Amino acid sequence: MTTTALVTLSILTMMSLAPLPQLLATSQTHLANFTSTNWSGYAVTGPAGSVTDAKGSWTVPAIVGSCPSSNQYSSFWVGIDGFSSSTVEQTGTDSDCQNGTPTYYAWYEFYPHPLFIINGLTVRPGDTMSAEAKYGGGRFTVTITDVTKGQSFSKSAKVASAQRSSAEWIAEAPSSSGGVLPLADFGTAKFGLDNTGQANTNYATVSGTTAAIGSFGTNVQTITMVSNSGSHATKASPSNLSSDGTSFSVAWVSSGP
Repeated sequence: MTTTALVTLSILTMMSLAPLPQLLATSQTHLANFTSTNWSGYAVTGPAGSVTDAKGSWTVPAIVGSCPSSNQYSSFWVGIDGFSSSTVEQTGTDSDCQNGTPTYYAWYEFYPHPLFIINGLTVRPGDTMSAEAKYGGGRFTVTITDVTKGQSFSKSAKVASAQRSSAEWIAEAPSSSGGVLPLADFGTAKFGLDNTGQANTNYATVSGTTAAIGSFGTNVQTITMVSNSGSHATKASPSNLSSDGTSFSVAWVSSGP
């Protein structure tokens, strides 16, 4: 742990980010549609060892309305792995309701290792964030920048068993030991160049090719978040990709479960 990335134990006891539980896939001509109990957004997949970089950008969503008395959480991130593997190398921000108060912060995680909150970044709703997860020299490096405030943080680590088989741009309902936590009402989360003005974001490098999400054809996976009840009701839904393949939004629908 560095001096600028400190664990907030009370939050970590409740919350962690975890790999994607895949429930249903429906093939389409250009995209594959998946549902998940905790992820919504996009992934680009490739053979094991092929993914070396994922860059993303988003605007920190503000909590909509008043926070309920019970805690709720929502995470927004870019990362490598997790779609079909057991590790995730990721960094992002949260827009939560904790103890009845909207709460915002940045974090990184080399899952299954613990999540660390980055106290050196002061995140506020409306801030433009840019982030990257990169692999090289046997190590992963995650970097996150609050473009609005001109603050940045970077951390490197080796991750055993990392497959490097996917890149992701995700809105997530975090999990605890008891399962997926209620999803905070974040309204609409906006990702990518067209929404943030950050060039070369929502880009991946797969098998040496660097391009926007939409450039990867049948390797692009669309993910809708659904409840874990029998109805599988939608909790958060991604828009279509923009015409340039760089941008999309995720709309909150319900808190779950």
